[in-house]
Amino acid sequence: MRLELVPRATVSPAARLLAPIGALILSFALGGIIVALMGRSPLTALDIYVLQPLSDPWALQELVVKATPLVLIAVGLSFCFRASLWNIGAEGQYVVGAICGSALALATHGTEAGAWVLPAMLGLGILGGALWGLVPAFLRVRFGVSEILTSLMLVYVAELMLDYLVRGPWRDPKGFNFPQSVGFDTAATLPILGDGGRLHVGVLFALAAAAVAWVVMTRTLFGYRLRVTGDAPRAARFAGFDERRTALAVFAISGGLAGLAGIVEVSGQIGQLKPSISPGYGFTAITVAFLGRLHPLGILFAGLVMALTFIGGEAAQISLRLPFDLTKAFQGILLFCVLAADALVSYRIRLVRRGVLAGRAPA
Repeated sequence: MRLELVPRATVSPAARLLAPIGALILSFALGGIIVALMGRSPLTALDIYVLQPLSDPWALQELVVKATPLVLIAVGLSFCFRASLWNIGAEGQYVVGAICGSALALATHGTEAGAWVLPAMLGLGILGGALWGLVPAFLRVRFGVSEILTSLMLVYVAELMLDYLVRGPWRDPKGFNFPQSVGFDTAATLPILGDGGRLHVGVLFALAAAAVAWVVMTRTLFGYRLRVTGDAPRAARFAGFDERRTALAVFAISGGLAGLAGIVEVSGQIGQLKPSISPGYGFTAITVAFLGRLHPLGILFAGLVMALTFIGGEAAQISLRLPFDLTKAFQGILLFCVLAADALVSYRIRLVRRGVLAGRAPA
């Protein structure tokens, strides 16, 4: 006997819409079971993880700030995933974007440079992330190398490069030997929106990226080409769509937005370069993209949900003494549940006997 996934003849739009919601509910239920097994109250954990951050004005600002890099990266990843290309290395593109943009901030540090510095930093961040993303795309189209492996391995190269820079040539000489750069000048930091908060202009970049992606996906030939390439590769080839150009384009877009997220995070929230500029945004954004159904507007909502897990995880670490790794485990559970829900919506499970499967009557 074996289980077999059989494609459904028709899939209800309501089922596709409700699948991520059901996955989210199941994930919280499984998370509650894990918390109970660790000797804590699931209801208390739910209050700290979800309810308290949503009722605190300061936490709401932090929610939006943490969602900003997640949304930027996930919107870029949605271009790759729409074309059935797997960019698993957005974390590395995020780091390289932060490095490239920070290079200008450090080069102009203390020189009273003008207003051109910040736009140039953002441009360098986008360029650096795009070039880093093009490496696995080029290896795929030229040599047929799996983009999953190359993009993932390049994450570690980028992280080691960052670690070398902040411990070596870019280390702050007055930083008491801590692995960090000097603080950025005012001209190299993103302006704050409002008074007394931490919301910065990078939030507007995330909203703009989602809006532009929605227009591109739904109103342009390029978006149509992505959908056809992902859903029916043979039809795309018959229509004359170049798979190689598509792969290079989507990886450049994905890497560029991840690089923008990196320099936005460094210049908007952190204010300097250090090894811990990301708690894993690049990997978490994969869950955000699928939870948002690869739709830019859905990604905005999913980014806020995942940002809530970061904020709630930090609070639970203090209040309930739960390890922060539990947050990463929950994010992994959520990704698994989302993929499982998508599979069950598109396929039905059938129990098949081995003899019947092989076209023979069972003995």
